[in-house]
Amino acid sequence: MARVLLFGRLSDVAGWRDRQVDSPSLSALRSRLTAEDAGLGLALAGPGVQIALDQVIIRGDAPLNARTEVAFLPPMSGG
Repeated sequence: MARVLLFGRLSDVAGWRDRQVDSPSLSALRSRLTAEDAGLGLALAGPGVQIALDQVIIRGDAPLNARTEVAFLPPMSGG
């Protein structure tokens, strides 16, 4: 099972920060999380949300395995 991490407001929306999820791919994981929690699905699809697989920012789909760490990162603000 992949380790899924939510940061910032994403964890606030979901009500959890760290969870193990069995999913074959990133797109399947997003679909599963959206089906379980529509509010989280909307937040994950929002502008500026980035995804890191094993601490590397990616775009698009990717396969997952039992040791994959998937981090959903909210938009960053700076100053």
